[in-house]
Amino acid sequence: MRSNLGIVISREFSERVVKKSFIITTLLTPLFMVLMMVAPALIMNFSTPDDRTMAVVDNSGVIYPALVKECGDMDYLTFKQVKQPLDSALANDEYDAVLWINPDVVENPAGAALYMHDSGSLEIESALNSIINQTVEEKRLLQYNIENLPQILDSVKVDTSLRTLRLDDEGNEESISSMTSFFLGLAMTFILYMFLIMYGQMVMTSIIEEKNNRVLELVVSSVKPLQLMLGKIIGVGLVAVLQITIWAILMCVVSAFVMPFIMPESLSEQVAMVNAGTFNAAASSFDPDMVKAMAMFSSVAYIAKLFLYILLFLVGGFLFYASIFAAIGSAVDNVQDASQLQTFALLPIIVALMFSMSLGNDPNSTAAVWFSMIPFTSPMVMLSRIAFDVPSWQIWVSLAILFASFVGMAWIAAKIYRVGIFMYGKKPSVKDLIRWARYK
Repeated sequence: MRSNLGIVISREFSERVVKKSFIITTLLTPLFMVLMMVAPALIMNFSTPDDRTMAVVDNSGVIYPALVKECGDMDYLTFKQVKQPLDSALANDEYDAVLWINPDVVENPAGAALYMHDSGSLEIESALNSIINQTVEEKRLLQYNIENLPQILDSVKVDTSLRTLRLDDEGNEESISSMTSFFLGLAMTFILYMFLIMYGQMVMTSIIEEKNNRVLELVVSSVKPLQLMLGKIIGVGLVAVLQITIWAILMCVVSAFVMPFIMPESLSEQVAMVNAGTFNAAASSFDPDMVKAMAMFSSVAYIAKLFLYILLFLVGGFLFYASIFAAIGSAVDNVQDASQLQTFALLPIIVALMFSMSLGNDPNSTAAVWFSMIPFTSPMVMLSRIAFDVPSWQIWVSLAILFASFVGMAWIAAKIYRVGIFMYGKKPSVKDLIRWARYK
């Protein structure tokens, strides 16, 4: 015969898994995440600017040659030097824009102006600014009459590509990217943030609805309040675990079969170099951070490890916070009354999210270590730090503290729950909740 706890868990789990909303969300969310990752590249590839003709009224005689030379990769932009006054050029409908250069641009580069007949373009404005500044700087340097000045400047220019390597416990080198680690950690933090709030409030709402329907009064006659509370928490938690597991499987399939297929051969070769530890960022024809990111996402083992950590901290964080949401739900009669008490659960989650956004500066700072150990903030902060390859002992200590804290929080929440489910008509204060928790 099944235990009462098992019955409650089975009911809460099956009731939510069979819903169309769960199936649709589970299948479409990974697709949406993939689309969000490739959308910027697709937009850049397919949204080419319209062809434009720009008149250049160059009264200095030094900017127009530089524009023709430096803007060769902007195929959609055609420069045409005109000798007519500015007013005449502006009145000519043949030109989409007019660039006016003052005669003393070398001494006063701020006198240049760009006139557009339609909306501006950040790319065009940035390119023109860069070329004008570079040309003016070169002309000013030539005024010093230093022999072989261009050659001297070329010889001192340097473009350092700093490699970042991490030494593991065995002394092996591993190529890492702080920027990629930051965004990866932030993505995992947002996933956990969404799950903690969404499924935590699901537990609270379920308890409030059953309390208003007087269902709980009937259920507790055959099921202990502690079993009922834990059954709801574990049942809803298993739904979250199932969803994360499905996502992990789908992402591993994408990593194993889709990523190698869509990557160009030249990029695949450099990804292989990253995995072999022979990648040279300075000689790479691609952005080094992008190559390292592709190496991460094309590794099934790495993806599986990340989702394992997400699953562990999701379970621990959800059990901890769901206990708080369950206590809140049992103490009120409607969602409106719960909004004020929810602050005690939502505020630490929001603080953890905000702190995770600043971890890129120093993921191993004293504050980061402490925030990743305190159970109210540790699930999200530690997940964000994991992307930076923090020491393994810190991860397991954080998990141990988190699960131990759940036991204490569940004990307190159960005391509030067993009293709150029978309370109607009065919105409890914080003092009331503390008093209920102290009942023997």
